[in-house]
Amino acid sequence: MESILAATKDAGISTIEEAIAFTLGYKSAMASSSPSSQIPSKAQSGTVVLVTGGTGLVGKAVQEVIEAEARADEKWVFVGSKDADLRNFDATHALFARVRPTHVIHLAAFVGGLFRNLKYKTEFFRYNVQMNDAVMQCCKEFNVKKLVSCLSTCIFPDKTTYPINETMLHNGAPHTSNEGYAHAKRMIDVMNRMYNAQYGCKFTSVIPTNIYGKHDNFSIQDGHVIPGLIHKCYKAKQSGGDFTVWGTGKPMRQFIYSLDLARLMVWVMRKYDDPDPIILSVGEKEEVSIADVAGHIAKAMSFSRAVKKDTTKSDGQFKKTADNSKLMKLYPDFKFTSIADGLKETVQWFEKNYDAARK
Repeated sequence: MESILAATKDAGISTIEEAIAFTLGYKSAMASSSPSSQIPSKAQSGTVVLVTGGTGLVGKAVQEVIEAEARADEKWVFVGSKDADLRNFDATHALFARVRPTHVIHLAAFVGGLFRNLKYKTEFFRYNVQMNDAVMQCCKEFNVKKLVSCLSTCIFPDKTTYPINETMLHNGAPHTSNEGYAHAKRMIDVMNRMYNAQYGCKFTSVIPTNIYGKHDNFSIQDGHVIPGLIHKCYKAKQSGGDFTVWGTGKPMRQFIYSLDLARLMVWVMRKYDDPDPIILSVGEKEEVSIADVAGHIAKAMSFSRAVKKDTTKSDGQFKKTADNSKLMKLYPDFKFTSIADGLKETVQWFEKNYDAARK
């Protein structure tokens, strides 16, 4: 207990809410951390793109894509939670004042897998609403030319027909397992349209399906399904134990590799101006079961024993097939990475970076 109290004191925590955020891994030692060295202190000429959540799964992927496809007239600034607590408007405003962005890709969010969503529904709602509101208001005040926010297919109605498309987002309640996160994210779409109608702001959003890739959170307890399974398989291989999938393995998902999503996010920032959201996903034919994913991971990691299932664990939503026809109509030449190739690259990265990987 004394060590916990000392840690929270060192992190500059003074309230119960901050203590919860610190315990959940959201709040870092804000008082002792300095702004990222890449943040410019004065207004920049040309295009300045601020990427919130820039140290996470998708942010790192965007950074990799930009480094490979650099444009002389664009300045990209990637920030994480140590640069500003986006739940706090004053901290967010100060960040915008330092960076002076012309464009924003808003990836920052309080996220987690199924069991974390079930446990902390209130925090998932409140923290995400606070962040989204602060970022949007600052975009308006600083005359940002374009804001692209990131939603998720898990926010669609639980009771619906498939495949789901962009027009069906608000046609019913989301699945109860992640209702806190889902309702907070749905409000981004509502606010985009209101800011556009009232102030003429060019705010839009993307709806990716399940994302995976390098730099993910590979926590078995709190991570999403693919990074959690990769970590489980790694530990089973090292220990000689079982590689166990939680649930039946039957739920179906469309998975998008983080580098594919990053390329599409950049395309949306540069080319897509509609305030209505756009689904970024592989096609319906590329939908796979969790059991199939576990099999791909086992193969990529050269795990030769049988994959077991713990059917006492919840499956969550059985399927949420998304229709990517809007994307394919606007960007017909885009080529997605196959699930086998993407998982192979992710597994190789995790094995190589095991000690440093988030887990």
